[in-house]
Amino acid sequence: MTDWVTISSLATAGTTVILAAATLKSVRSASRAAAAAERAVLVGLRPVLLNSRLTDRDEKIFWADDHWAVVSGGRGYAEIVDGVIYFAISVRNAGAGLAVLQGWAVSDERRGPEDQHTAPQDYRRMIRDLFIPAHDIGYWHAALRDADDPQYAAMEAAIKERRVFTVEILYSDHEGGQSSICRFVLRPRDKDGNLADWITGVGRHWNLDRPDPRAVWSV
Repeated sequence: MTDWVTISSLATAGTTVILAAATLKSVRSASRAAAAAERAVLVGLRPVLLNSRLTDRDEKIFWADDHWAVVSGGRGYAEIVDGVIYFAISVRNAGAGLAVLQGWAVSDERRGPEDQHTAPQDYRRMIRDLFIPAHDIGYWHAALRDADDPQYAAMEAAIKERRVFTVEILYSDHEGGQSSICRFVLRPRDKDGNLADWITGVGRHWNLDRPDPRAVWSV
């Protein structure tokens, strides 16, 4: 004898399983679409800092103590004046979003590709906000004013001895997200008698809120 109650229960259970599978697939598809949309939005906000081109315009830079300098495209600036060490770099934002400079770190030597970046909590905070528009140029600048600063003596020696040194800039998009670090290397130009003039180049980039794309190569 056919047990219609059992058949009905099994049919209902089967339909429920099919609907659950279809719902799960739909949710996964919607999640992938949402993730893709979010990435597209973030790409539109993402800044990418590089050294500016040699043909880019000059940047006139002022510090809080009324010291000023003119930095040409593709150049950096490092000079000791009245016991203060001044730094500046002409930078280009190659990304699609506004870059907000958040902090900086310096090293008195050239740091190579295998050298990890400075820990984010050890970066020096920018005294004022500096914004670099998308697909445009701007500048970073800072100073060491205290001779008792742990890095003062080393940076003073590097500049006076005309040695290559490193600057790392911590920056984000204008909403404070997509934090990144760009490492610049400054080389003495030794031309035209301008000892404050340095050539800049970018050595490394790091994303702080996304997986490191280089991790796959270290496996």
